[in-house]
Amino acid sequence: MAQQLRGNDLRQLGFPEGRAIGLALAQLQRKHLKRLSLTAQLTLLQQILTSPMDFVTHLDWSHVAAALLPPPSRHIELVARKPYALYGAEHIEAGALHQMDTAMKLPVTVAGALMPDAHHGYGLPIGGVLATDNAVIPYAVGVDIGCRMALSVFNLPPKHLTQRVQELQKLLLDNTRFGNRTGFQHGKKMGHEVLDRDEFRDIPFLRNKQATAAEQIGTSGSGNHFVEFGIVDITDPTNEMGVPVGQYVGLLSHSGSRGLGAGVANHYTKLAMENCQLPSEAKHLAWLSLDGELGQEYWAAMNLAGAYASACHEHIHQRMAKALGERPLAKVENHHNFAWREKLADSREVIVHRKGATPAGKGVLGIIPGSMTAPGFIVRGRGVADSLGSASHGAGRLMSRTRAKQELSESAVRQHLTDHGVVLQGGGLDEAPMAYKDIHAVMQSQQELVDVLGSFTPKIVRMDGA
Repeated sequence: MAQQLRGNDLRQLGFPEGRAIGLALAQLQRKHLKRLSLTAQLTLLQQILTSPMDFVTHLDWSHVAAALLPPPSRHIELVARKPYALYGAEHIEAGALHQMDTAMKLPVTVAGALMPDAHHGYGLPIGGVLATDNAVIPYAVGVDIGCRMALSVFNLPPKHLTQRVQELQKLLLDNTRFGNRTGFQHGKKMGHEVLDRDEFRDIPFLRNKQATAAEQIGTSGSGNHFVEFGIVDITDPTNEMGVPVGQYVGLLSHSGSRGLGAGVANHYTKLAMENCQLPSEAKHLAWLSLDGELGQEYWAAMNLAGAYASACHEHIHQRMAKALGERPLAKVENHHNFAWREKLADSREVIVHRKGATPAGKGVLGIIPGSMTAPGFIVRGRGVADSLGSASHGAGRLMSRTRAKQELSESAVRQHLTDHGVVLQGGGLDEAPMAYKDIHAVMQSQQELVDVLGSFTPKIVRMDGA
């Protein structure tokens, strides 16, 4: 039998360890190459090793040549900062401005805007809106994918809240679950079609997530998530909800996609950072191209998490309406921590990330909350192009969680709640009303972005905690 080249022969030539050796040996088994003498084979391999670029389109040797070439650099440089619209600059901390400035230096960035409730976050600041060219940034979407506000308006008078405080407190305790504690017992569990979606089977990362999603559906997160009763005051007779001007009982909820969304965000952010290596100040803004498999996979998983977040609110409001024995007159729901395919004023299609920012396209309804002791506002978007059709998603934090715990006292917070006639179940110092900006100042800074249709004033609040 004629002598054959082996891996060690190629190593002695200078072939690096890895795929190139195996590919070259396999290629030499082809009939027309097998006829070459060992000397001719070694000469040919030496030529490929010395000048792989000369063989990248060769019919026989393109794969070997590609394996010999150094991998393309994944390091990406930032570019000159693009301008962006800024609302309520006097209310925004320097850290959030710096983060937005960095986001506007990404090569994929097309446009941006920063809302008046903005504060420092991971990657894109909370309150940041970023339009990109065919790229999605997991940490510009956020960890709690599809987090949202949902408001039900009931045909009950405001005095219902003061006359039945204990009853309504019990309804909240019985029909809501918060944090990572046990979900609803089997007899009280509710199903939903979102749990049967194909993505749980088609996306490898999600194949073991369905059981936890089923366990947590209809529950709320910790932190600033809540379910609360309050007074809805409809002030605009032209509102699209069809609710007459006047005061009503409302139920407002704030929560997101629970463990499912957090898992998706962290998994795909890690992959994005491996494939898109940015300077350290921008590393959390790593993106996935929507032309690639990973980008398409994340996009599908993000949309599933958003639908799941909506299903959680649907369960919360169904439970509470049934417990109240009332059907809502109207519902308003809007979400943030998401990415949308949208068109700019010049008709360019972009991916708009709203991390802690409310969609406020022309005619789009939303609810922008204040704090436990400050009203939220039911709004209609004006579709302002400079803001990328966005508005704030709340008042925004004035104090970090750490600072609030250090500087505020439980007695002062309790007195503040009492002064405003608010009953709180759960919650912590980090969510005290004083830890948030003045919602009236925030709304003043974005009056060109939305029309106010009414307000919601909290009265009985349920959050995570004892």
